[in-house]
Amino acid sequence: MSERTASARELALRIGISHTAVQKAERTGRIAREPDGTWDVAKARRHLAETALPGRSPLAPPADASPFARLKVALLALNVESRRLALDREKGRLMDVAAVDTRVDEIAGAMRDALLNWPARVSGLIAADIGVDPHLVQTVLQHHVGELLAEAADRFDPPEDGALGGAAAVTPGS
Repeated sequence: MSERTASARELALRIGISHTAVQKAERTGRIAREPDGTWDVAKARRHLAETALPGRSPLAPPADASPFARLKVALLALNVESRRLALDREKGRLMDVAAVDTRVDEIAGAMRDALLNWPARVSGLIAADIGVDPHLVQTVLQHHVGELLAEAADRFDPPEDGALGGAAAVTPGS
């Protein structure tokens, strides 16, 4: 036969917690009296141990022993990660992928345009330095810049095997 007591104070003494802890546990539904109004000491101790927070109760099992404790640790880790991400977003260390893609496209487009316009700007200067036809220098430079851009596009575009959606390569003049 299990050990029983009618007094919440006696239950607290036998379990090794305060009387107010017993009252609070009863109020929150962690423990309950038997139908006859008495306390089953072993049952109350077991229920309190199962629902105790590690580090806050002398009845709590070691932190990694109970599923409840592991769940609390996982929840704490998720909360920490969520707060870290929010802080990174506030400080500008974290950006929206679509915004980054848009900005990278703008920068890459500006660089491509600058490279495509470069032969027309410098071909006259180069031709004067080496004493050749400016149109010939511009044509040769445009050809080599076009090859450079095509090579860069091949290097930076995803493969066309369908693994990442298969984007087409950007070629000069397109």
